[in-house]
Amino acid sequence: MEIYIKNMVCDRCVMAVRSAISHVGLKPGSVKIGKAVIDGKVEPEKLHQLADNLNAIGFEILDDRTSRLVESIKQEVIAIVRSERPNPEKLSYLLASRLGTDYKQLSSVFSAAEDRTIEKYFIAQRVERVKELLAYGELTISEIAFRTGYSSAAHLTRQFRQVTGTTPSDYRGSTTPRLPLDKV
Repeated sequence: MEIYIKNMVCDRCVMAVRSAISHVGLKPGSVKIGKAVIDGKVEPEKLHQLADNLNAIGFEILDDRTSRLVESIKQEVIAIVRSERPNPEKLSYLLASRLGTDYKQLSSVFSAAEDRTIEKYFIAQRVERVKELLAYGELTISEIAFRTGYSSAAHLTRQFRQVTGTTPSDYRGSTTPRLPLDKV
């Protein structure tokens, strides 16, 4: 049985979902961000228990097609933002090709469900990634701009200030340093 799960964003989420599936006595098959396959027969009672366990840790089973599509869009945006090498292709092209759906349809469904555009969601995710890299303190703002796909440090600074109300330099100075990336 394949289930779609909302709010999975990282490898820790995958481990938490795998654990929740096992905890209710089901056998997890493939578990990826946004989706899990459960091996064997799944009784309705077990599925209900799983849904309760997932809700308790901040996840949600997605039942309808629109919710699954919106979650798929979010997962693809996160994957694009977190890729090691920025892709020069347009976001609209990447999403349409990865999801096999016309971008106009993706955009319309996403905007209706989320009350914001895919582009605004993309910018928010990119700024969150920049914040993370700033907090580690290992890269210059120019290196962060390159790594996150900005055309320049000035473009990153402008967009960062629009979203957060502060500059990347000021943000870096106001956060507690995190462990270096190679120590995580």
